[in-house]
Amino acid sequence: MDVIVGVDIGTTSTKVVAFDKTGAVVAQAGGGYPLDRTEPGAATQDPRLILAAVQNGLRQVAAQVGATNIAAVGFSAAMHSLILLDADGQPLAPMMTWADNRAQQVAQDAAKDPALVARLRQTGVPLHPMSPLFKLRWLQKARPDLMARAVRVVGIKAFVLHALCGAYVVDRSLANATGLYDPATGDWADDLLALAGVTRAQLPALCEPTAQVAPLLATVATSLGLDPATPLISGSSDGPLSNLGLGAIGPGQVAVTIGTSGAVRVVADHLVRDPLGRLFTYYLAPHQWVVGGPVNNGGNVLQWLNRTLAPALDLPALTVLAATAQPVPGGLLFLPYLAGERAPLWDAAATGSFVGLKTTHTTADLVRAGMEGVIFNLAAVLDLLAPLAGPPASLAAAGGFAKSPLWCQMLADITNHAVVVPASVESSALGAAVLAAQALGRLAPETTLPNAAAHRFTPNPEAVAVYGPQRARFAALTAALQA
Repeated sequence: MDVIVGVDIGTTSTKVVAFDKTGAVVAQAGGGYPLDRTEPGAATQDPRLILAAVQNGLRQVAAQVGATNIAAVGFSAAMHSLILLDADGQPLAPMMTWADNRAQQVAQDAAKDPALVARLRQTGVPLHPMSPLFKLRWLQKARPDLMARAVRVVGIKAFVLHALCGAYVVDRSLANATGLYDPATGDWADDLLALAGVTRAQLPALCEPTAQVAPLLATVATSLGLDPATPLISGSSDGPLSNLGLGAIGPGQVAVTIGTSGAVRVVADHLVRDPLGRLFTYYLAPHQWVVGGPVNNGGNVLQWLNRTLAPALDLPALTVLAATAQPVPGGLLFLPYLAGERAPLWDAAATGSFVGLKTTHTTADLVRAGMEGVIFNLAAVLDLLAPLAGPPASLAAAGGFAKSPLWCQMLADITNHAVVVPASVESSALGAAVLAAQALGRLAPETTLPNAAAHRFTPNPEAVAVYGPQRARFAALTAALQA
């Protein structure tokens, strides 16, 4: 056996997956960790728990496949995380995740400065409190004591890699997502560093996603049951890697992901940015830029519906219940903005709404409307992509929702495009393995491993006819209620 391991450090869990040369999964492990909301707007985690999940996952996979059979380990991580470290490399405070909105006022103030808005749009990162740039600006005002003690400013992947190999590095894709990086130059932007109140010395060294970082520390290799010579490949951020893992890297090949949150993404062969700042643009590799929009509300909506309306059911049973309801012309709509919203609204204060409730509506109707609302919102992001990246030719589904036939059929019916679910829905982990294979010379640049289609969902003409007007109603209601 000769495998490559992909480590996907997500918002609520880490997945460690070993793939063979065909892209098939041969071993996997995972572990979760809590998301803490200790004050209004906060969404933090203990990075040491995340590190422990990575270590445990690597240890389990190494035991399953044998250390000498692992050719390399590649890494994926969620974007926009921020950790302040002291001189000993220990966190000074919990890690701020992408979902932390405490920098909302800072982002709103920045949006009032036309010159600053124009500069920030050049970074490819939308103006939103998710951005580490705004988090750092907020910390300067709210926690100047922490900023004064911060020797290092890193994200979660840099924190994990330092624990494994002793070096502070960050790939250009995750760096791109900080708001401190200029994609046109491929380097940190000194004017934005000054705005954030940090220096180059505090930040990790930049590297390509295919770069091999420092070797495993001997003690770490022993603890994890890995060969000390195992190459560690920096990898990229989870969104771009999902496209790579899904094989959605050609013109019009769109990746749609729903986990806790969600995203719609397409790969462009040149640097292209939305002049209105509604979409992100993040580096993946030379001649590969991922353009898309992230949404705050995905699987969290289904979890809320489950907890609120039918706590006695598990999630699969809840979707079975939702399938008993049918799309109805002019029927119930749900605006899914339970956690504020990024694309397409970019409004951290947005809230959710049921519209059109009647006494005849059942739990099944409400759950179905909630699931439809998530897809209507993703379809609105898809509409924004077409002028920049061309019309969609195909949709590939990944994340937890790809395991739900009902949700995948909704995506096909609402967008009127066929939806393909690949054999491996752990697309970010597979994308990390692909980059590792490229780094080893086993795959050519700008190529990917096979990820065969396991299921294909085609639009149902009757549902398409209902959802077209419903989609228009959803857009009108969103605009009317945004104020």
